[in-house]
Amino acid sequence: MPDILTLPPKVSARALQRLAEINHGSDEKKFLRVAVKGGGCSGFQYEILFDQPRPEDLQIGDDNGTVLIDEISLPFLQNATIDYSEELIGSRFVVINPNAKSTCGCSLSFSL
Repeated sequence: MPDILTLPPKVSARALQRLAEINHGSDEKKFLRVAVKGGGCSGFQYEILFDQPRPEDLQIGDDNGTVLIDEISLPFLQNATIDYSEELIGSRFVVINPNAKSTCGCSLSFSL
C-alpha cells in the first residue's frame, strides 16, 4: 500500500472539464502548469499558468486536459488537489494543499 505522504497531486474533474473547455476548438493544446516558488507573503507561492510540457514534468490528466508539475515543485504538492473554483469575485484554478500550515488571504501564498 502506498505511503499517503508520497501520493502525487490529484486534479479534480471540475479542473479537467475547464481545461477541456479552454482547449475546445483550439489548434494548439494548452497545458496548465502548477509550480511552487519561493516568495509571497507566507514564504511560498503557487504559480499557475499555461505552458508547454518539459521532459521532466509529471503530467496528470487525460485527452481533455493536462496539468504539468515540475520535479522541484512536486514535493510541495504531495497529496494536494488542483481544482477550479467559480465564485462571485471570479473564477480560477486553485490548489488545495493539506501540507500548507497557513495560507494568506489571496490563497496563492502558503507556509509549510
